Amino acid sequence: MSNEYDVIVIGGGISGLSAAKLLFESGLSVVVLEARDRVGGRTHTIRNKEVQYVDVGGAYVGPTQNRILRVAKELGLQTYKVNVKERLIHHVKGKTHAFHGAFPPSWNLFVILDYNNLWRTIDKWGEEIPVDAPWKAPHAAEWDQMSMKEFIDNVCWTKLAKRFALLYVNVNVTSEPQQVSALWFLWYTKLCGGTERMFSVTNGGQERKFVGGSGQISEKLMDCLQGRVKLERPVVSLDQSGDKVIVETLNHEIYQGKYVISAIPPILTTKIHFKPQLPPVRNQLIQRLPMGSVIKCMMYYKEAFWRKKDYCGAMFIADDNAPVEITLDDTKPDGSVPAIMGFILSRKATALANLSKEERKKRICEYYAKALGTEEALHPIHYEEKNWCEEQYSGGCYTAYFPPGVMTQYGSVIREPVGKLYFAGTETATQWSGYMEGAVQAGERAAREVMCQMGLISESEIWVPEPESVDVPALPFNRTLLERMLPSAQGFARFLTFFVSAAALGLCVYKKGCIVHACKN
Repeated sequence: MSNEYDVIVIGGGISGLSAAKLLFESGLSVVVLEARDRVGGRTHTIRNKEVQYVDVGGAYVGPTQNRILRVAKELGLQTYKVNVKERLIHHVKGKTHAFHGAFPPSWNLFVILDYNNLWRTIDKWGEEIPVDAPWKAPHAAEWDQMSMKEFIDNVCWTKLAKRFALLYVNVNVTSEPQQVSALWFLWYTKLCGGTERMFSVTNGGQERKFVGGSGQISEKLMDCLQGRVKLERPVVSLDQSGDKVIVETLNHEIYQGKYVISAIPPILTTKIHFKPQLPPVRNQLIQRLPMGSVIKCMMYYKEAFWRKKDYCGAMFIADDNAPVEITLDDTKPDGSVPAIMGFILSRKATALANLSKEERKKRICEYYAKALGTEEALHPIHYEEKNWCEEQYSGGCYTAYFPPGVMTQYGSVIREPVGKLYFAGTETATQWSGYMEGAVQAGERAAREVMCQMGLISESEIWVPEPESVDVPALPFNRTLLERMLPSAQGFARFLTFFVSAAALGLCVYKKGCIVHACKN
């Protein structure tokens, strides 16, 4: 096969493979150059006798993620629902509180008001952010200078709400609130359909997994491309100074193409030598988009003992020393291979990376035992983990994040082509950015941009709306009138202060009047 192609795709994750499949099915010659010895990128399914199969990378799908659901269905994959039938656990200050629903409840009125105001404010502010151009939002400059830590400190009043808001940022973008722009996080949340859709299991982003693992998506897409995916081909240079784009790999292979699609995390393009050089703003952008930090951990047990206690296996563990802060049941859909999946997030992933695998396993089990209230948690039969921080061809997981100030100064070029070089990857998506859904949207959009440039489709056909999945329909999340009208915790406190002060003043005036009246008599 000749090394000349219509399109060269850099990156064999879901985004690059989605782009390549669309181009291939449109009759174009295409090749995918993947640095690793496997496809899948930030999805990776491990298979062995102890676990059958396990997703150590991206795994979860849910309503409104219609593109990834369509692709998976075309490839013959089925989904199953993550178990949340029994009670969830909120373990805080050494005590376990069981509950049903997406968010831990509270009996403290101020905490209830604080939680309500937090979610309401994130979603309300997000309404004015354009999904395709967040830097054009009316308050873009102000919100981009603000970190999520500043946002949380301004919006939340109670310690419990601030603590949960910290976890909310940690688990959704695997980074610290002080590291990320409020504008970016508000935009990211909006792309996922809002706070409840993004965070929920039922009717949310974590509702389902794929039977057999999400890695099958990329493996089957590679099969569809019939030998056009080249593994262990890290791209080291890209020269578009001539008529054709010349791409060279680390093993000195040369590929020529009319166009190139980059479907790797933005910061990894710093590993490629460009001729001519990248435009200044693009070059500056890719220096400023770090990847999140996470170690994904799966603890296997002889039986799902938590279900006997009416727990579903989902836990929020609010303890500074706990390695894992959030978990989900990872038992197979037929009830076999009982397991709990947990994330070691952000600062904790960095801190615990220096421990041995056995030490991490021991610490995790100790906290599971505390939260679940049983020593059975101390005796796993197997343990799997994946530290995405050490992956040189991902740089981290789940996604790249925008630190304060970056979005408004450099973000507008995130999808902007550079000559014959076009950009895919989940970071460039305008729906579910950072997820498998965003990867498909971005890959197919970049493919259509190239096809438009080649005169095969019109410009109006680049952005194609996706019909809702018949198999995984979305239910609306509607806030009640009460939730919309409730005051913030601060507002209620001010009202109480005013009311008490007014009552005290009234009492003083009343007493003074009585005294004056008595003196006159």
